[in-house]
Amino acid sequence: MATPILDFDAFAQTISGRTVLCIGDIMLDEFVYGEVSRISPEAPTPVITAQRSEIHIGGAGNVARNVASLGARCIFVGLIGEDDAGRRLASALGEQAGIESVLVCDPSRPTTRKARFVSEHFSTHMLRADWEQAAPASDDIETKLIDAILPQIARADIVLLSDYAKGVLTARVIRHTIDAARKLGKPVVVDPKSLNWAIYRGATLLTPNRKEFSEATRSRAETVQSIVEASEDVMRLADCEAILVTQGEHGMTLVPRNGGAVHVPAFPVKVRDVSGAGDTVAAALAVSLAAGADWDTALRVANAAAAVAVGKQGTASVSAAELRRKILPHATLAAEEKIVLDPAALDAQLAEWKRQGQRVGFTNGCFDILHPGHVKVLTAARAACDRLIVGLNSDASVRRLKGADRPVQDERARAEVLAALEAVDLVVIFAEDTPIDLITRIKPGVLVKGGDYTREQVVGHEVVEAAGGVVVLVDILQGFSTTALVHRARGGGK
Repeated sequence: MATPILDFDAFAQTISGRTVLCIGDIMLDEFVYGEVSRISPEAPTPVITAQRSEIHIGGAGNVARNVASLGARCIFVGLIGEDDAGRRLASALGEQAGIESVLVCDPSRPTTRKARFVSEHFSTHMLRADWEQAAPASDDIETKLIDAILPQIARADIVLLSDYAKGVLTARVIRHTIDAARKLGKPVVVDPKSLNWAIYRGATLLTPNRKEFSEATRSRAETVQSIVEASEDVMRLADCEAILVTQGEHGMTLVPRNGGAVHVPAFPVKVRDVSGAGDTVAAALAVSLAAGADWDTALRVANAAAAVAVGKQGTASVSAAELRRKILPHATLAAEEKIVLDPAALDAQLAEWKRQGQRVGFTNGCFDILHPGHVKVLTAARAACDRLIVGLNSDASVRRLKGADRPVQDERARAEVLAALEAVDLVVIFAEDTPIDLITRIKPGVLVKGGDYTREQVVGHEVVEAAGGVVVLVDILQGFSTTALVHRARGGGK
């Protein structure tokens, strides 16, 4: 039974109980960031003045990182050399929570290593240098890999083959793995590199990018229909249940063997780095299917995960929290993102807005039953600043101010209604009768109240004006009053 995508918390809980067996080519990814300062006098090429460097677990290792980051457990089987890069990878994997690594060492080959030189200012890859031996593993190493893989299949909910064509996923290793997985009823997801998809025969899902798909099927793959038509023959050849073609900024197309094709457009995001985006897609698909998702849900989860990954720099992994924010509608997230309960979180947000040069505004009230008069004040307040914080009286504070029969709605309900408004950036609940302590902490540049107050009556005006801020009074909308609304609702007439 498919897990509803909007019930993300339940979905994430299911993922946390699943195990993915990931097998493939691991590599050491190095990123050297710097500024392009001049042209080399020896050759007409840019000179990068290195400022910092980062090391990541790349290739199939990045798939494993994404599986763990999304909340599932990962058993990883890969191949390293007897060298410094291999030792660094083994150490890094050992430090990754949620990953159990089973590494086969081949002294005859170097560990695959890729160094990327990136212009920090332009976020542009200038050069990549590779150290690798892209040859199939020897018969002896093949046997060691198979012996390492087979005992792990029974422990996993799904098997993921991440093929980078560096020698791990030979035809023999692939055949033993898929056959053993099918006997145990385990789905197999393959991120293919070989153009001969017959070697993946029996896999559940293949996830090529458009270039790989076009080359393997000898089709142009320019439209959804052309992808569907080209998929029919290769699905029979590979005896797979579905093919998912990733197309970068053009989205993703899923063609199941039984049922209609589904295409989803890419999320509109600022792309910083596409390195490892395919790894994220494969991992998201595997954990989704392991959690019981249907094709449509798994596709949309993978599409959202890719959007998060390409917005990061370097070989990136995606967390369940980041995926949640990308998948769920903005209104669903408003309460948890806008309601601040921790003073430290408020301070951190204020510091960030200050760093960005944002002008912070503040207004306050009980907001027991939100009406058009409130909306007018809040909208006008937001127009007077870049970010609006609303101070909300707690339940105890409202009772002291309005009487024992108020508030009609508790503070959480009132806060959630305010948070759903586009004009409101943060909601902070305060327990005192006035927000003076909160205003002193925030020191807003703009303090807003309704026009039924005078400047001198606005609590906190001295604090704001002393800091160079201003007080703004907004004309109130006549005919709207929470007290009157409550009176009428309780049968008190007009």
